[in-house]
Amino acid sequence: MRHVLDIDNLTPDDLTTVLDLAEVVPAPQVMAGRGAALIFEKPSNRTRNSTEMAVVGLGGHPVTIRAEEIGLGVREPVRDVTMVLAQYHAVLGARVFEHRVLEEMAALDVIPVVNLLSDVAHPCQALADLLTLRQRWGALAGRTLAWVGDGNNVARSLTLAAAMSGITVRVACPPGHGLDEVALDAARGFGPVEVVATPADAVAGADVVVTDTWVSMGQEDQQAARLDAFAGYQVNSKLMSGAGPDAVFLHCLPAHRGEEVTAEVIDGPASLVWAEAANRMHAARGLLQWILR
Repeated sequence: MRHVLDIDNLTPDDLTTVLDLAEVVPAPQVMAGRGAALIFEKPSNRTRNSTEMAVVGLGGHPVTIRAEEIGLGVREPVRDVTMVLAQYHAVLGARVFEHRVLEEMAALDVIPVVNLLSDVAHPCQALADLLTLRQRWGALAGRTLAWVGDGNNVARSLTLAAAMSGITVRVACPPGHGLDEVALDAARGFGPVEVVATPADAVAGADVVVTDTWVSMGQEDQQAARLDAFAGYQVNSKLMSGAGPDAVFLHCLPAHRGEEVTAEVIDGPASLVWAEAANRMHAARGLLQWILR
């Protein structure tokens, strides 16, 4: 049974296959007459809409379940919830606070489990980012990606995915907010990943510059400290001017204009954020095909 808790649950060949499947239109109806259980401990705009419509695009029926409806791990054990949903559905996606919940679900091996976001990883976003870049460039190998900002779940999965695709990765994070050594070692098992001292070092000559919000959901009580720590890591026109001549910009959204990115960048000609958002649906459709076929 295929579970995707992070991007390296796929091989590099699997990753290419998922991206290929994401571009197949019309999509095969591999979910006709089948359901997808989508658990949301955290609310979402892109993840809910993109995943539901990906299931519909494959002929299936998505059932979105809010945290308060099941009391995951409180009203009912994670094991029991998973076992029950496996009786009705072909796949289980979950957007959770703690990655261990996904691991507990997948360990039962009764239904394919997809990570729709956890505190550790965000593989669906990484797939959408690669799909967006492949649509722009064609081949991915040999390109350079600069990550500027928080070494969070999005950074972890994208660094892995990029390295698996032959992209060189440079990461610039404030002290105390970088990718951990486990994540870096995992990515370096596939390709070159360099931790650099400054955003300018990361961006120099890069083909794509990527960032994310400095204050993620659940970190609101740290806002003042985090804004102070990330001062100097804003992606603005001056920073982008150091990238390659045809460099593009990605952001998983939601964005805070004036903090991690300026409006002139995210709303400017180098920005691919709307294609990136659209590709959340296409990437999810490709991933579900790979899981279920």
